[in-house]
Amino acid sequence: MIDYFPGGVWPVMLTPFTENNEVDYVGLAALTEWYISQGANGLFTVTQSSEMFFLSLEERVKVAAFVKQRVAGRVPVIASGHISDSIKMQVEEIIQIDQTGVDAVILVTNRLAGSDESDEKWLRNLKELLAQIPNDIKLGLYECPYPYKRVMSVKMMEWCVKSGRFYFLKDTSCDMENIRMKLQICKDSYLKLYNANTATLLETLKYGASGYSGVMANMQCRLYEKICRDFKHKEMIQLSEVLTMCAMIEKQWYPANAKYYLQLEGIPVLTKCRVQDDNKLTDTWKNEVKMLKNITEKLEKEFLGG
Repeated sequence: MIDYFPGGVWPVMLTPFTENNEVDYVGLAALTEWYISQGANGLFTVTQSSEMFFLSLEERVKVAAFVKQRVAGRVPVIASGHISDSIKMQVEEIIQIDQTGVDAVILVTNRLAGSDESDEKWLRNLKELLAQIPNDIKLGLYECPYPYKRVMSVKMMEWCVKSGRFYFLKDTSCDMENIRMKLQICKDSYLKLYNANTATLLETLKYGASGYSGVMANMQCRLYEKICRDFKHKEMIQLSEVLTMCAMIEKQWYPANAKYYLQLEGIPVLTKCRVQDDNKLTDTWKNEVKMLKNITEKLEKEFLGG
């Protein structure tokens, strides 16, 4: 079975903004280079972390095209960005994102049925969607938490695997039983699972998960690459435990706090966001980000030798 996408770390990319609230492509170029320098095995752009629900379709397409061009084949690039409610508009979004040349277009699972609608309804809508887009588009699945989290069920997983259309699954279930089910169904198929949750990451890698695609790769990318690469080593238990505690910072004004972390890394981006007011990033939260940076550097010396 061909592995179309490498295992390892796939950051959910941030979108830098200027003071005028426009996409900052100078910052995006620098950020793209930082991810690659930090050992990212692939890049997932136009996600919730990218503030895709606050980007126009034109902006989503331009961001995906820019990242794909900037990467220039060094790592694969995938993109989501279909945020509409109607199937008709989702088809248009998917086709335009695909035309940027990204390696796969990732479908948001909560866009295919309402929170109160059945798996059967979800599958009917998926089939309708797939019938209207070219068969050669490589697809993935993204359990985006907003506006609600639609976790893949057995029925949904089995259909998607049998279709042969899907190659990437960003899992946000944070549930070992659910993940084990998915990995069993995905076994020996094109569809590979990438976990977004730090607490379950190490165990899921041992069960066959392909890697990590989560928020903390925007701050501790090299350490997550280390876990994904050396998950069989005993010392990864200690690293996993520390990273799990570090990941609690996700709850404190993300993504503005991640952009502040990147400033400490020397990346020329502002903390400006569309999803939130970055002025509410308090001095206390900034100090916690500084502490996280210090912890990260110590962990890198211990586990990476520098």
